[in-house]
Amino acid sequence: MTKLNKLKNVITAMLTPFNEDLLLDEEKYREFIRFQIDNGCQLLTMGTTGESATMSHEEHHQAMDITVDEAKKSGKDPFVLAGAGSNSTKESISLAQYAEKVGSDGLLIVVPYYNKPVQHSLIDHFSAIADSVSLPIILYNVPSRTGRNLEPDTISKLAYAKDNIAGIKCASGDIDQITKIIKTTPDDFIVLSGDDSMTYHIMALGGKGAISVASNIIPSKLVKFTNTMLNNEWEKAREMQLQLYDLFKC
Repeated sequence: MTKLNKLKNVITAMLTPFNEDLLLDEEKYREFIRFQIDNGCQLLTMGTTGESATMSHEEHHQAMDITVDEAKKSGKDPFVLAGAGSNSTKESISLAQYAEKVGSDGLLIVVPYYNKPVQHSLIDHFSAIADSVSLPIILYNVPSRTGRNLEPDTISKLAYAKDNIAGIKCASGDIDQITKIIKTTPDDFIVLSGDDSMTYHIMALGGKGAISVASNIIPSKLVKFTNTMLNNEWEKAREMQLQLYDLFKC
């Protein structure tokens, strides 16, 4: 089993703790990372839940360094996914190359925000990043935040054109679009839920897990929920979906 298969699980979109001086609180961050690892989650540092869009390059680097270090110390070999997205291709490449240099296992690259690039420009953007590193890349589509939807045909073109574009975090809320993504991408393309309340529906269609916000607070429950679906225990999963729904929508 390749390490990439560890993404077929729960990846926590980890928050980033700061102290009263608005500096990254390293001690609390390390403690939180250990909590996630001990509860069976994989790790996403510098996702948008971690406030990446408001943080400097130095803070990005610090968070990546800490996460990789704690993952290595744990002895459990969790997958470390590093957020390296930007609305600047050059900036995203810089963050991606740093993440690779320090030992991250993969990258999460969000659709460029605010600029609203057309689809062929999105292909150029993601292709340039993919060509700059050897790490597997998970695309991230969240049109309500970025202002631009990454269309299924564009995703399929990228998945077939670039060997290291390995999957996508889907947070469009459009189940028809997600169905088309699963239908038109390679069999080994990893489709992940990017919205906790949609994880049940996406995995029922063939998704492999979730990049979760709720797992920041209930990691073991989310791991159990996801494993229930991976084991095809759908009635049990449906009951858990209903139990967890109100929390997911908070």
